[in-house]
Amino acid sequence: MAAKIVPVIMAGGKGTRLWPLSRASAPKQFIQFIGDRTLFQNTLERVADPELYEAPIVLTNEEFRFLVAEQARELDLKLAAVLLEPVARNTAAAVAAAAALVTELFGKDALMHVLGSDYEIDANTTYYDCVRLARDTALQGKLVTFGIKPTEPATGYGYIETGKALATGAHAVKRFVEKPVLEKAKEMVASGSFYWNSGMFMFSAAQLLAEMKEFAPDVEKAASKAVSKSTRDLDFTRLDADNFSKSPDISIDYALMEKTANAAVVPSPFTWSDLGSWDAVWKVGSRDESGNVSAGATTLVNTKNSLVMSHSLHVAVQGLEDVAVIASEDAVYVGHLKDSQEVGKLVKLLASEKKTAKLTETHPTSYRPWGGYTSVLNGERFQVKRIFVLPGKKLSLQKHHHRSEHWIVVKGTAEVTVGENVQMLRENESIYIPLGEVHRLANPGKILLELIEVQTGSYLGEDDIIRLVDEFGRS
Repeated sequence: MAAKIVPVIMAGGKGTRLWPLSRASAPKQFIQFIGDRTLFQNTLERVADPELYEAPIVLTNEEFRFLVAEQARELDLKLAAVLLEPVARNTAAAVAAAAALVTELFGKDALMHVLGSDYEIDANTTYYDCVRLARDTALQGKLVTFGIKPTEPATGYGYIETGKALATGAHAVKRFVEKPVLEKAKEMVASGSFYWNSGMFMFSAAQLLAEMKEFAPDVEKAASKAVSKSTRDLDFTRLDADNFSKSPDISIDYALMEKTANAAVVPSPFTWSDLGSWDAVWKVGSRDESGNVSAGATTLVNTKNSLVMSHSLHVAVQGLEDVAVIASEDAVYVGHLKDSQEVGKLVKLLASEKKTAKLTETHPTSYRPWGGYTSVLNGERFQVKRIFVLPGKKLSLQKHHHRSEHWIVVKGTAEVTVGENVQMLRENESIYIPLGEVHRLANPGKILLELIEVQTGSYLGEDDIIRLVDEFGRS
């Protein structure tokens, strides 16, 4: 029987190139763009075949840990581990730490498939043929990368030049090329021997660590010690911060792949995009007869070759061409598709202004281990939130110094503790929580609990919480 593969999914990156849907605290891998799944969930589904894969390991950070857990739970997919990086140290340290954990959980001979969580991939027969070819090549002692067949002379990707053919059908890597200027990109694509560097890899965990020890010993030492001294926190594994932070901040390409004599590339003709701009989202979307890609509450009239998406209000676009119109709950972006690579500059401008900085950092919806909340309306001395609590979960027993709260149940059944009193609230029933009163909210039912919360008081920040009892270990 062919060896199973351990998927290692990188899901800790923060990015704002797809603003306003993507924010620092809610990056693109966790956002629904087209369809009913996020990019992270699509990645999970690609590695869900139990004949080919073991349960995946996900690398992320403190801020995204509950997003990872909740989006996996929605798909009813089991994770082998969620590995939390205490600080960002680029991909070399992350992959080395994952390899150390893979050897602990699956043995030193285990193969690992390193994947980004923010790619759009057509996972067809060709894709899985490439995965199996990479597996066979990795079993021959190679460190394998996937080279995407270019569809255009893109300047936003690195390239890989192929060398001699190997017995498995893969090729040796001749060299890696940094993001080229346009004329150079045209030459490389025309030659037929260059491929886009996808950032996906396949290798044995033991060999990865052995070669890291040779070519990037500081990375290997820091990552391995961070795993050996890691701690468990609920369903998460926390890397030791002191050791992990000692790793150099370097990519796996620079640290290892450009130095090893065992690098191989699988030429991969499947559809792949890193969705680094709204223009890229439009290119992979399903277009109508006018060339438009739309999602959410939208109406398009006399509009051509455009991307229109809404996660909130209804967006109507008339008489435009080659534009992106993107609406989130609290911001709208409008620009030419050809300029979508420049969104980062716009985000930097917004981030530099005190009144707009929050729009680049936080999303109106925040996730917690028990569910989460969406900010609906904010005013002076009041705010309104939609709270959702997962079945069987409960919030901490808590109190507030500066605010009172009013809860109205709109879906499900709530178990509410106020002082010494515990009562059940059903749809259309409500309760008042006085300032300073000890209280708790729980969902004893089998369906999602949804409430509208109205807060009033002199200070409404999330840090005005005194937790008395918390099953998630928060203070």
